[in-house]
Amino acid sequence: MEQRQYTLRDRKRRAVQDGVAGIAVDLFVANGYEDTTVDQIATAAGLSPRTFFRYFASKEAVVTHMFDTTGTDIADALAERPSEEASWLALRRSFDGLIQQLTERPASVPLIRMIYDTPSLYASHLHKQVRWIEAIAEALALRLPQSLAADERRLRAGALASAGVACLEYARLEWIAGDGKGAMAKLLDVAMSAVSPLPEE
Repeated sequence: MEQRQYTLRDRKRRAVQDGVAGIAVDLFVANGYEDTTVDQIATAAGLSPRTFFRYFASKEAVVTHMFDTTGTDIADALAERPSEEASWLALRRSFDGLIQQLTERPASVPLIRMIYDTPSLYASHLHKQVRWIEAIAEALALRLPQSLAADERRLRAGALASAGVACLEYARLEWIAGDGKGAMAKLLDVAMSAVSPLPEE
């Protein structure tokens, strides 16, 4: 699986988007998603509304930007796991980066609640997860026995990726229900073990 490569221009654009998104999330959490306008976000970020739209197509895109690279980040982490590691365990370990990101970000709980409670954001989130599954399945397919027919390997990889992301989603829901006070990593262990026992590392 090829590693992503970014140009200096890509990195600068991403840095601006990350900064604006962080400011926007604070405004969303403080004032509510519906009551926060593009003008307010642009002003807080020191941008004109016209410049804002150079980086984001809409207010909704600011939120979905936060998870733009999640699928490929997980797939990249999966590709770096030891080749002899069982696929299900490797997939579990590849979620560690996302879990750390969520649990260390103070606004994660209200942000995710907002996504679940806003139909348009939740629809976009589900669409993003389909892309996550595609990227993860591609990485998983490389770990499965190459003796399998290509279509069977692709099907198995897709099933594993879908199951893993579903477990992640339910663990995150449980974590949010507990106001983020529990250990999300343990919740994910329980969820994934319910599908298939996680081998000892």
